[in-house]
Amino acid sequence: MQPMIQDLTQWLAAHPGWLTSAVFATALLESLAVAGILVPGVAILFAVAMLAGQTGTPLLHILAWGAAGAIAGDLLSFWLGRRLQGRLHQVWPFRRHPLMVRRAENLFALHGGKSVVIGRFVGPVRPFIPMVAGAFNMPTRRFVFVNVASALAWSPFYLIPGFAVGSALAGPEPIPPALYALGAGGTAVVLVAWLLFVRLQLGLRSNSRFYQWLEKATTRYNTTHRFWRALYSERPAEGGEFPLASLSLALGATGIFILWALFSQGTDLLLPLDRYFGDLTDLLRSPLTDPALVLLTLSGDPPVLVAGGLLMAAALLIRGYYSAALHLVAALALTSVSVTLLKNGLAVARPTLVSEPPSSFAFPSGHATGITVFIGIAAAFVAREWRPSRRWRVYLLFSIPMVLVATSRVALGVHWLTDVIGGLLLGLAICGLVRASYSRYDRTPLALDVFTVLAMVLWGMFLAGYLWWQWPAARLAYSIAG
Repeated sequence: MQPMIQDLTQWLAAHPGWLTSAVFATALLESLAVAGILVPGVAILFAVAMLAGQTGTPLLHILAWGAAGAIAGDLLSFWLGRRLQGRLHQVWPFRRHPLMVRRAENLFALHGGKSVVIGRFVGPVRPFIPMVAGAFNMPTRRFVFVNVASALAWSPFYLIPGFAVGSALAGPEPIPPALYALGAGGTAVVLVAWLLFVRLQLGLRSNSRFYQWLEKATTRYNTTHRFWRALYSERPAEGGEFPLASLSLALGATGIFILWALFSQGTDLLLPLDRYFGDLTDLLRSPLTDPALVLLTLSGDPPVLVAGGLLMAAALLIRGYYSAALHLVAALALTSVSVTLLKNGLAVARPTLVSEPPSSFAFPSGHATGITVFIGIAAAFVAREWRPSRRWRVYLLFSIPMVLVATSRVALGVHWLTDVIGGLLLGLAICGLVRASYSRYDRTPLALDVFTVLAMVLWGMFLAGYLWWQWPAARLAYSIAG
């Protein structure tokens, strides 16, 4: 297969006009029943995407054609499954792969429509899932919806890494050495936060000694007992629990935020830290890193977060989760009000390292606060439906965009490091407060359904349109002052 891939990339390098067609055809074959396990689709897609990055082919074109190919491949497999109902194990070439077909059937029987999304990303049974969905009479309208939504998420996941490598190889400058240090530092922050959270959770769950001691202590006084019962969460199929972890997060983050604000804005103790990272910004900026930093910072803009929050609140309202929707909107409002009051009250000047610095004050970072609240509330809702021992995985995964967006603000030179840390702490305090307040209304599990998926797809479309609309102005605004 390696010589074939080399021959293909050499031909495409000489005929770059066929790159989008190659992406479409490869994505289609990679998603097609049986063909998907014979064609090394992942390797070819990476090679073609890398070539597209080197030749300057627009990323949006590559992503669109890749998604279109994946959608077409799954639709063909679904149609084939409908035609072969009851005969999948008898018809060539499927009878030569009985184990794959059986695995796909088991996966679909276990997860239903969700298996189409799971199969899009995982394992060798990927090309068999749509065919099995058709054979098992999955409603066509539902399959088309899930197929399109999962393909739109699959395309960036598979194609952007290769495109980024190709762009780096074609770039006029090497990757700034400081970027490696910053990446290592960001990874360390995520890992430390995870370790602290896990250790904290082990001491604050309902089965811990501290939790049980505190529960008994509150029963001694009517006031504390009423407070404990007021926030107590009870689900019919599960045992109840006081939101001790969420409340501790709210109180702890609020206390640390106050101390951080006093030290960073009332003394000069942290000034060398801000100056150091301000100087480091010059080393981070390059034609290679700037586009990624601008994309990250635009993804944390208020219109993007507000649109996402309102869409998810609408989906919750339609499904009858009125309290969850209200708390989500309240979190957005509390974030906006607190950031505005603190910025105007403290009136901290921004760095002036870019051509058009934002007009608002610096501390705390609104982007860092907003992305922390938006992602943190989403993570809390998702993690609640997982077993307590596995919730750390959700929080670890969801913490990555928080760190990336916050880092982009410092790297672009529009915030001091103390502003970003203050924003993260304020966001965590709001997350803990909102989640603790919602606990008393937490009666029914929040399962993924078509309205939630539709809200996510609409938000993804809004994000793509917003990035396209703001990109020219943002590149100019965040260019180095000079």
